[in-house]
Amino acid sequence: MKYILLIFTLLFSACSIKNYEHVQSKIIIIKSPKIKFADLGYIRNSDKAVELELFVAGKVIEKISVNHLICVSDGCMSKSGFNKDYLSVAYPDDTLQNILLGHEIYEGENRVKTQDGFEQNIEDENVNIVYKVSSNTIFFKDRKNKIIFKIKDTK
Repeated sequence: MKYILLIFTLLFSACSIKNYEHVQSKIIIIKSPKIKFADLGYIRNSDKAVELELFVAGKVIEKISVNHLICVSDGCMSKSGFNKDYLSVAYPDDTLQNILLGHEIYEGENRVKTQDGFEQNIEDENVNIVYKVSSNTIFFKDRKNKIIFKIKDTK
């Protein structure tokens, strides 16, 4: 019994340790039906995982980890489950990860290169998205679903 407990502990603790290659402090604004936040945050990422840590008055109030699942303080869920509960069911699974990293959304649909980044405007019966990425700012706004992400460098 002791050995099973030891193996179980090692297995799950090894899975939870992440070595993030990039750590950036940002000013983060999030407005969605379930999350409202405007303050300092950290975005940590490696090739396969992203973590968003949100602070208020120096205390962590929420940590969102994106890997093959998305984990928040309420527990872990699939990416489509997260979209359904926190954003919009109409979004592709990797939308949150792509926004946090400043990558294209919707497989680059309507992508227009700008002087220091790109813009995407996506509109259909489920979404009305303006998404702009520049060298120091990421801006995502969906008018139909009342969702805003603004991520700006602290410098």
